[in-house]
Amino acid sequence: MIKNIPDRINSTTEQSPAAKYDDALLSELLEGAIDLHCHSGPSVMPRCIDHIEVMKEGAEAGLRAILIKDHYYSATPVTELLMRHFGELNVEMLSGVPLNNSTGGINRFAVDHGIKLGAKLVWMPTFSSKNHIDHHKSDKDFEKKFPTTKEKMLAPIELSVLDDNGNLIDEVKFILDMIAEADIVLSGGHLHITEIFPLFEEAKKRGVKKLLVNHPSYLIDATYEEMGELVKMGAFLEHSMCMFVPGSKFHFYTPENLDKLIKAGTVDRTILGSDLGQVGNPTPVEGFKNVIATCLDIGYSHDDIKKMVGGNAARLMGL
Repeated sequence: MIKNIPDRINSTTEQSPAAKYDDALLSELLEGAIDLHCHSGPSVMPRCIDHIEVMKEGAEAGLRAILIKDHYYSATPVTELLMRHFGELNVEMLSGVPLNNSTGGINRFAVDHGIKLGAKLVWMPTFSSKNHIDHHKSDKDFEKKFPTTKEKMLAPIELSVLDDNGNLIDEVKFILDMIAEADIVLSGGHLHITEIFPLFEEAKKRGVKKLLVNHPSYLIDATYEEMGELVKMGAFLEHSMCMFVPGSKFHFYTPENLDKLIKAGTVDRTILGSDLGQVGNPTPVEGFKNVIATCLDIGYSHDDIKKMVGGNAARLMGL
């Protein structure tokens, strides 16, 4: 079972996995990759790379698509501008709608607006989720394990998709219908695994076909067995490269952890996203190269790696 983050790994003394491989090989495996978890800026969070810079970095590395994630706003208007003015870079820029306090919480109007602008994904509450806030309150070292805003923000209102009786609230059901009609992706956000199961069960009943769980081993508190159950429901499991890359402030996990996570969710349902862009961390492309190298170390084939860094994300997003 994975319930708590292990002791922090000493990244300063660990060699970069990418340093052991010919860069031409890593670049070849990276070509066509899709990052569904890019934290570029501007943001109220401290970022080391902005939306234009990350698109240019992705183009230089041959990435096929990048999905910008911000916990506080939908970057869909930004990605529309990027595609209009930098389309020659041949990187498809995507975004979605985060259902946190700053977008009105679990709010059908934010979802409607996002869909009409071209959003490809809806995240259930992340920073504003009761589960995220409970983790923050219970872990004295939480701020060392998760980025914080540059300036103090208003205290969040805790959000859950379940009512006091454990039933999905009506607003969530309405939003699920909107997601199904638009045929876009539903992410469980930072909901606890005990919230994600009833959410996904109802989503499937209502015709939602694209299900995603971000970093199921972190915050979500899913066990390996539960990850297998999510896959049986048709979900894709995305693991955050920032948790495996030496030099990352959020380097919690070992290559052995990554191998177990991939096996729990299968190669065909595993997506590796960078979850990078924070100040003091490697850039998304650096993260990709290092995790590709780690996968080579573990023994995954070139075909399997290509699936996990691009092919599976393309299937999920319909690219």
